[in-house]
Amino acid sequence: MIRVVIPPSLRTLAGVGAEVTLDVDAPVTQRGVLDALEARYPVLRGTIRDHGTLKRRAFIRYFACGEDLSHDPADTPLPDRVADGTEPFLVIGAIAGG
Repeated sequence: MIRVVIPPSLRTLAGVGAEVTLDVDAPVTQRGVLDALEARYPVLRGTIRDHGTLKRRAFIRYFACGEDLSHDPADTPLPDRVADGTEPFLVIGAIAGG
């Protein structure tokens, strides 16, 4: 089981708590995790990734094991500690302002 933490606004939208668990086939990648998340919670489609391109939205970041994975290719395997459920995959809403 893969553990995923999503931002508070998306938790409210999906009606879930701080962390969800998902079954993701190996190899565990960003694309696989996000595909599973959107399949289980269709209301999240288009909120984390663009509908057409499936690229990460501008103010969304991905982290795992203390590293920013936001610019990694979507099919790069995630760290083993995420794949085995020890560490969560974090979807973070970035904050911007002046």
